[in-house]
Amino acid sequence: MNISPRVTAAAFRLVAFVEALTWVGLLGGMYVKYLGSGSELGVQVFGPLHGGAFLVYVALAVAAALHLRWGPRATLLALAASVPPLCTLLADWWLYRTGRTGPRTGDRDRATEPVA
Repeated sequence: MNISPRVTAAAFRLVAFVEALTWVGLLGGMYVKYLGSGSELGVQVFGPLHGGAFLVYVALAVAAALHLRWGPRATLLALAASVPPLCTLLADWWLYRTGRTGPRTGDRDRATEPVA
């Protein structure tokens, strides 16, 4: 099966976003558990969701690094971004802006220029 680099990049970007959303849910659940009413429901719901999203993100980051031919710096940044809350969004932004998961900034500008 031959998967397009565009599909790999889109999947990585989507999972990076989902991983960040589950972090927000888990942090909210932890806030309620430890500083609010003491209800564990948020942690019970978002804990496993975040754990699953984290594992998928790490696996997809490795797959994207291999498929999209990222160097060690980009690969390590993507993997390290999975640990602090919401850093997958920053890694995704940087990877996109540098052309690793989308067109490079200069290429995008040239693509919109009128043809003479």
